[in-house]
Amino acid sequence: MRIAVRYYSKTGNAKKLAEAIADETSAKALPVSEPLTEYTDILFLCNSVYWVGVDGNVKKFIAENKEKIGKIVNVSTAALIESSYAQIKKLCEQSGISVSADEFHCKGSFQMMHKGKPDNHDIQAVKTFAKKIMG
Repeated sequence: MRIAVRYYSKTGNAKKLAEAIADETSAKALPVSEPLTEYTDILFLCNSVYWVGVDGNVKKFIAENKEKIGKIVNVSTAALIESSYAQIKKLCEQSGISVSADEFHCKGSFQMMHKGKPDNHDIQAVKTFAKKIMG
């Protein structure tokens, strides 16, 4: 099974989660500016919500790599909203990409909100989540 990990992170929150997933899956955590080079059965897509939306770089990555993605597993951080799952699922449905019903979300620090998040507890939780997805 081919696994990939991509992230988009302005503050480093999603990157922390991507690196933790990479530790568990032996895949390399790369930014979404790095296209997929081969077909990927499972793509852990780590992202954040900015101004209540998924960043344009994530949308571009999905559009440009849709033929190389079997299934996306959404992993997100946000300071204000629950997760980016609904937005990612809608984007993927438009591109014909399957999205796992399982997702990981945790609070992310933003200015004075949720200082230190994701924390060590969140990092351990996302590692456990990745192990579960991998079976």
